[in-house]
Amino acid sequence: MIHEILPVGMLQCNCSIFGDETTREALVVDPGDEIDTILEVLARHALTVKAIVITHAHIDHIGGARKLKRATGAPVYMNQADDELRRHMDMQAAWLGVAPPEEAEIDVDARDGDRLLVGACEVHVLHTPGHTQGSICLWMPGEQTLVAGDTLFKDSIGRTDLPGGDGRQILRSIRDKLLALPGATRVVPGHGESTTIDRERQFNFFLQRLQ
Repeated sequence: MIHEILPVGMLQCNCSIFGDETTREALVVDPGDEIDTILEVLARHALTVKAIVITHAHIDHIGGARKLKRATGAPVYMNQADDELRRHMDMQAAWLGVAPPEEAEIDVDARDGDRLLVGACEVHVLHTPGHTQGSICLWMPGEQTLVAGDTLFKDSIGRTDLPGGDGRQILRSIRDKLLALPGATRVVPGHGESTTIDRERQFNFFLQRLQ
């Protein structure tokens, strides 16, 4: 499986591109910005985007979704609990002092337990509210990889002081959905370095109370 991580935009959101080497089908997760660069990577690997998935509706993760959909024709997946955030890109842009992006149109509600196929790779949707009410993670058992959005980071967890955030809820989501995964699972967070479930169990201060 091809996997490229592109830190995009002013907040360096980790946009993940997954591509099946046989079918050349691709999944793009969190195209927050720099869509031309994303398209260049797709072209370099001769990939066709099958789905665009948004882990949550903060501007740095969803900002380029409409432009990527227009360029590829691929449907956009997002959990509907974040629809209120999605419809307030102007407010989010004002927080950062930037121009609001085009509002993304959501084609498919990404619900807990849903599965996507990208070539031979099965992608499981895990609803993990707490950072936002519609936050999701993507678990790929065949790749032993979790795309965690802004739910879990190396040595930290997602902030919960923005609209829709809930500190107790994010810890429940991590305990019930993420810490249940195999320890060797590679965790690709929404920002910063990758980690593993085992490492976060051992060293992440925020998770010690969950053991």
